[in-house]
Amino acid sequence: MPSNDERLLATAIYVTSFFTTIIGPLVIWLLKKDESEYINYHGKEYFNFIISYGVYSIISMILMIILIGFLTIWIVGIAAFVFTIIAAVKAYEGKEYRFPLVFRLIR
Repeated sequence: MPSNDERLLATAIYVTSFFTTIIGPLVIWLLKKDESEYINYHGKEYFNFIISYGVYSIISMILMIILIGFLTIWIVGIAAFVFTIIAAVKAYEGKEYRFPLVFRLIR
């Protein structure tokens, strides 16, 4: 079971993402990944999520040429927002959360 500090820092990775998408979570992850496997897991999961949903956003922007992208960009945005909140809650509860539809690039 992760300690309270580990749970709080893992949650902070997701919460700071609402203010600084990359810098805040990256700083927390890089500073604490060697000290805690729990924080390392959530850091990796978050950056796999950012890469995957970034790709989905780019594909949606390309699809705007044929108008379907205007719908898919909203779906990607809402899904990213909801999944980030779910991940923050799970991290605070001390559980590991795997984002759906994510490429596992960072292992």
